[in-house]
Amino acid sequence: MRHCEHGGDIYEGAPVALDFSVNTNPLGMPPQVTDILRQKVSSFACYPDPRCRQLGAALSHQLGMAENQILWGAGAADLLFRICACFRPRVVLTLAPTFSEYGRPVELFGGTVREHRLTASNGFLPTDSLLADITPAVDIFFLCNPNNPTGRLCPPGLVQKILRRCRETGTLLVVDECFLPFTAGQSVLDQLKDFPRLLILRAFTKLYAMAGLRLGYLLGEPSLLEQIGAYGSEWAVSVPAQLSGVAALMAEPGWSEQARQFVAAERRRISVGLIEQGFSVYPGEANFLLFKSPCPLVEPLRKRGILVRSCRSFTGLDDTFIRIGIKTREKNDVLLRTIEEVRHG
Repeated sequence: MRHCEHGGDIYEGAPVALDFSVNTNPLGMPPQVTDILRQKVSSFACYPDPRCRQLGAALSHQLGMAENQILWGAGAADLLFRICACFRPRVVLTLAPTFSEYGRPVELFGGTVREHRLTASNGFLPTDSLLADITPAVDIFFLCNPNNPTGRLCPPGLVQKILRRCRETGTLLVVDECFLPFTAGQSVLDQLKDFPRLLILRAFTKLYAMAGLRLGYLLGEPSLLEQIGAYGSEWAVSVPAQLSGVAALMAEPGWSEQARQFVAAERRRISVGLIEQGFSVYPGEANFLLFKSPCPLVEPLRKRGILVRSCRSFTGLDDTFIRIGIKTREKNDVLLRTIEEVRHG
């Protein structure tokens, strides 16, 4: 059985009181979502709409784009598998470190992953050196923006260069914007009309704290989405997920803005607290942060009921690198106090 390399594995070992290993919205689900789930329980007995019509209409209205420019899936990971099943890429380019779920479907369908190494010396910020790795041999480039686990945004000027370079080489560019709503970063949504081989990957998982409901979507050229959609099951998106998605969109634009402000403030506060304790904290903009510990933390915290994310499974990182999701102020204070206890025995 494959070992879980992601956060959120609360199902094995001692009970977890606080889970900082996942990067969902510290504000939780919007009340509109919890309300609709309570009200519509009887509808869960029905098959879901395979075309997600109500959900598609709501999102297309919010984004100002056609419904056939949206493809729904059971979370972002489902759509990554469909992309690789559809195109069977021989060579895929990713950043390193980055989200490991890009590589697994690539290798499963017979391809190989090339990694562009980021360095700690410049805070894991992508630079123009990345462009040389985008060659005609690269079938797909998965760009996580902001990147996971570093939280760094790709500079806007570099994003434009990547788009143009991918057009020159014929490379399909998939920009993962799942964490973008927590930042002040720019989406590439307005670039879709000029770059037909651009796909944008998003999910309700992070912003709306709906990880267990599994709801994600791709934005792109309708003909591309039609090809990819053929590799999904007929009822991939459940009734609860579709209802929750519509309800979550009703919480906007206030929900995103509230989350953005809260995360920015708490991220700064936690960073200062960790730096004061002697940890190296790397710059980033997302709802999680990466830091380096001079002493073991993962297991000592686990014994105290706190789960954090060891970064040993990320290329170029090891057990000394820790990723933590931003939680509520009270939970963040508990984490800082417990880390201090671990540090001082």
